[in-house]
Amino acid sequence: MELIIDNLSKTYSNGIKALQNISLNIPKGMFGLLGPNGAGKSTLMRTIAALQEADTGTITLGDIDVLKQKNELRQVLGYLPQQFGLYPKISAEVLLNHFAVLKGITNKSERNELVKALLYKTNLYDVRKQNLKGYSGGMKQRFGIAQALLNNPKLLIVDEPTAGLDPLERNRFYNVLSELGEHTVVILSTHIVDDVKELCTNMAIINQGKVCLKGQPLEILESLKDKVYKKTIEKEELKIYKENYKVISEKLFLGKPTIHILSDKNPGGGFSLTNAELEDVYFSKIFSNTNSNSN
Repeated sequence: MELIIDNLSKTYSNGIKALQNISLNIPKGMFGLLGPNGAGKSTLMRTIAALQEADTGTITLGDIDVLKQKNELRQVLGYLPQQFGLYPKISAEVLLNHFAVLKGITNKSERNELVKALLYKTNLYDVRKQNLKGYSGGMKQRFGIAQALLNNPKLLIVDEPTAGLDPLERNRFYNVLSELGEHTVVILSTHIVDDVKELCTNMAIINQGKVCLKGQPLEILESLKDKVYKKTIEKEELKIYKENYKVISEKLFLGKPTIHILSDKNPGGGFSLTNAELEDVYFSKIFSNTNSNSN
């Protein structure tokens, strides 16, 4: 099964063009949607999840017309939005059981087995009796995934799922998503480059409502081979370098900025060639797209 998005556009009443002719083919597996805050990622996710209308374009999931057959979509959709509420004084086991009833799983023994299996899958079984108010951020996110999987979805959407999680919780979440991607179309919408680097076999970068780049991460990295140079500079020099070079990233190393620039040839001046990282691809595309729209 494949999710096909064709020429999707959405303009809000205030004139903001949230989506501009978005076209993507998303196969089974983990698909990373990268972009800065405000890029249009959440608008796209909500539209795919049939939570808001598009102005133009089509979305199909197998033989389902997503924009017209919303009830059919919801039967095969799992969705974990960026913000979601939980009942703090109810245990994970009780609330997950309640959600299962709402999704039409009325056979008690079948429902209990499903809830048990999902709590194990998301590593929450040992704390199933604990009220949700005592859960960490990562535990709440894993509970969100558990409820999204109750209907064995063919399409799973997760919007900014690891923001604010510590490294241990993020790794646990990675493991859950990675396993799901073996059998399901999973869209991971995020501004965190490491999420896509760790998990996804296909990806797209979106900025200002447009797709800047799409493909497989390893192939995309090849596009910057022998084009990324680095140099450690003084803080007061940063402005000058930004004026004279295409600086695509900067990080502090021992208190000094280390910059990465994009150049088709060796710029000299103490720069050294470095291996391109997915973060370099991301910032080079965001930089290029932002500049082209400001000119």
